Amino acid sequence: MISLRLDDESEAALRALTAGGRSRSDVIREALVAAARRRSDLAAEARMVREDPEDRAEMARVRELMESLRDPW
Repeated sequence: MISLRLDDESEAALRALTAGGRSRSDVIREALVAAARRRSDLAAEARMVREDPEDRAEMARVRELMESLRDPW
């Protein structure tokens, strides 16, 4: 059992999700699973980008360009 207090935005979202007759428990469970899946997918995408040699080379080129444009102190 989980107890929580919803703010206005969360309450409105819950009303919208249950408007079709689904139970509060069902939509909350689904939202938790979806949020965990999104977090996992984003972490995997970040890892993929971080480990992409072409992307890393492009970042290095941009960093070098930005450094060359920097005003010397």
